[in-house]
Amino acid sequence: MQQQQYSNHVRFYPPHHFVFYPVVLAGTTFAVFRYFREGGLEWLFVASLFIICGWLSFMLRQHYALTLQDRIVRQEVRFRYYTLTQTRFEVLEPQLSLSQVLALRFASDLELPGLVSRAIAEKLSADEIKKAIKQWQGDYMRV
Repeated sequence: MQQQQYSNHVRFYPPHHFVFYPVVLAGTTFAVFRYFREGGLEWLFVASLFIICGWLSFMLRQHYALTLQDRIVRQEVRFRYYTLTQTRFEVLEPQLSLSQVLALRFASDLELPGLVSRAIAEKLSADEIKKAIKQWQGDYMRV
């Protein structure tokens, strides 16, 4: 498995990204083309169904898994921070957004405490936090 870092941390789910969504896009395009070529509200209805199915599948597929994953990552960062510093992360957590906390998960144990302090002091965005990480700790099991 390739070592994870900022440039390659985005993950795709092939059945959805490379099969289902292209089929939905092709079906929508075909139905819209037929509507403009032949008229008839049935083609507009078919296109609408494709669009709704695509949108719903994306929203439902991601929503529950990502919500649970966010909770687990937050607990992981809390545990790691406490293990490394013997102080509770929950005291600092209100000063960070969820996206900042999620970005901190990629920091190595050596970098985490300092990066937390820096993220709070400099109000770093999640992307800036990820770019500041020198020793990337990959998250290979995320949704």
